[in-house]
Amino acid sequence: MDAIVMLRNDHKEVEALFKRLEKGDLTVVPDICTALTQHAIIEEEEFYPAVRSDVDGALDDVLEAIEEHHVVKVLVAELEALEPSDETYKAKATVLMELVRHHVEEEETEMFPEVRHALGRKRLTEIGEQLEKAKAAFAA
Repeated sequence: MDAIVMLRNDHKEVEALFKRLEKGDLTVVPDICTALTQHAIIEEEEFYPAVRSDVDGALDDVLEAIEEHHVVKVLVAELEALEPSDETYKAKATVLMELVRHHVEEEETEMFPEVRHALGRKRLTEIGEQLEKAKAAFAA
């Protein structure tokens, strides 16, 4: 599968979890944390290094994305240390959702089109295969 298609599918899955959160379902927060952790790992280990090395002018976008991931990881760690009954739990989950939505918007409207143009289908399929292996290893 094409790496960008795969990452967009991940984005859609997380967005579906966010919709549940917006309806007040706090039980979905651990699933959100797991999905975001896995997604960040495979992007940072496989996708971003390829973009950084193969796409001219993409360094700033990659570094910004990595910093956004860092903030996501901090919020995930804080949420995992809390109970849903803690007064800041819902607020942290909401901030996490807003941050991730911003990150996804930038990736999908700015980075992904640039990467698709620069790398082409064959290279994106190769990267997609690496992403699938990394995702499988994470799930194991």
